[in-house]
Amino acid sequence: MTEESANTNHAVEMPAFVDHARLRVVDLPMVSAFYQKVMGLSVLERSAFGETLGVAGRRLLTLTTEGGTIRAPRNAPGLFHTAFLVPNREELGRWLVHAAHNDVPLTGASDHLVSEAIYLDDPEGNGIEIYRDRDRSEWTYVPDDTVKMATHRLDLQALYDEAPKGGWDGQEAGTAIGHIHLQVSDIPQADAFFRDVLGLDIMARYPGASFFATGKYHHHVAANVWNSAGRPKREAGMSGLADYAIRFRDPARLAAAADRIEALSLPAARSGDAIALVDPWGIGLTLSA
Repeated sequence: MTEESANTNHAVEMPAFVDHARLRVVDLPMVSAFYQKVMGLSVLERSAFGETLGVAGRRLLTLTTEGGTIRAPRNAPGLFHTAFLVPNREELGRWLVHAAHNDVPLTGASDHLVSEAIYLDDPEGNGIEIYRDRDRSEWTYVPDDTVKMATHRLDLQALYDEAPKGGWDGQEAGTAIGHIHLQVSDIPQADAFFRDVLGLDIMARYPGASFFATGKYHHHVAANVWNSAGRPKREAGMSGLADYAIRFRDPARLAAAADRIEALSLPAARSGDAIALVDPWGIGLTLSA
């Protein structure tokens, strides 16, 4: 039994969760080398147009150049960050030691009450979060069933000092995509899509952002307009997030989402038990059970 399967509070043990993302990149060798050397992922599959990377056989991230790539502006809808969830605080600290000893530039570090997170960008500007969750006994839920979150300074020095030094050779088994954070054009539109169509719960709100999840997790998907308010949807071939996948553990939840997609006449294609569609901001999304 893996650590995550033994933990029914883990992000990927929830009724629905994000299990894969695909980035369209300009320089595949450079970006792939970064995710291997800096982020500690391993190449699991190769094709003529890309590579799929992951941890301990779990597919997490595909990098592709298929069809050519044009640079997306920073304020285009798309990826804010892909969030890699590590098993515990010690593993977060071990990665921080690795980053510090290899002069990896960071863009931020925050204590979100439910989690501790470190932020950085890949070589093409795609945002990354690497984080660990606190135990749910330390989370605070409020009467409307949302969870209390904040953005406080994370003491990186303390995290570094507590961590074992040396011996890091990649992410530990159990590392997963805990959530994906998107840039969108409009928050009411995001609420309508993720809550009313896909059936996720709103777990928190910040000014200009909503956080969605199942199983009372803090968030599997977040959407903000901090850089992208009112921007048109993505154009075909833009760099950044091409698509991502949400998996439902209960086929009935997937069927309910499929019914709502059909009722709204949203273009979608079925392949077996999977449904592929494009969200309101031009980002591909695959739903499966």
